[in-house]
Amino acid sequence: MSVRVLMISGSLRAGSYNSALLRLLPSLAPASFAMDTAPSFAEFPFYDADEHQRAGTPEAVLALAEAIRRSDGVVIVSPEYNWTIPGALKNAFDWLSRVENQPLKGKAVALQSASAGPLGGARMQYHMRMMLTFLEANLVATPEIFVGLAPSKFSEDRSQLLDGTLRTMIEAQLRKLEDVIRMTNWANAPDNHAISG
Repeated sequence: MSVRVLMISGSLRAGSYNSALLRLLPSLAPASFAMDTAPSFAEFPFYDADEHQRAGTPEAVLALAEAIRRSDGVVIVSPEYNWTIPGALKNAFDWLSRVENQPLKGKAVALQSASAGPLGGARMQYHMRMMLTFLEANLVATPEIFVGLAPSKFSEDRSQLLDGTLRTMIEAQLRKLEDVIRMTNWANAPDNHAISG
């Protein structure tokens, strides 16, 4: 059975290492994965509760929320800005947290990050984990994927990962995501809520 996985890049930059990493994920994923790129959040307005009450939820927000709902799991690949989550991505999650039928509740989520610096976006992931825990996502705990010194890990055109150990770790994380998805789906199946005597 196909496992539907949505990929979200936290970067809006055309030459982003994070978006380059995201594009490589299908080649590293389990055979069961059908991976799609999420609708863009680039045009989301800044979240304003007064404006939200007046005008409602923008269609672009609803489109991203529905894409998450339709997926079995999500992979978020994001840079770190100023030791935390990039503003545009944080704004997207602020919007998502306010839609009905919360799309991230119970959703299996894996995190990855890449940066030119040595820490590979670790501080962003810490803050992202706090936010996703509040939203009741099912986070993949390990392995953690921090792509530090990113320029040395990609080919010049960013179409290949040059680090074999990193490739192996990403493959392992995506297999773990598959396990979390299957456990979540099993737990949510109606037959498994019956109490046998």
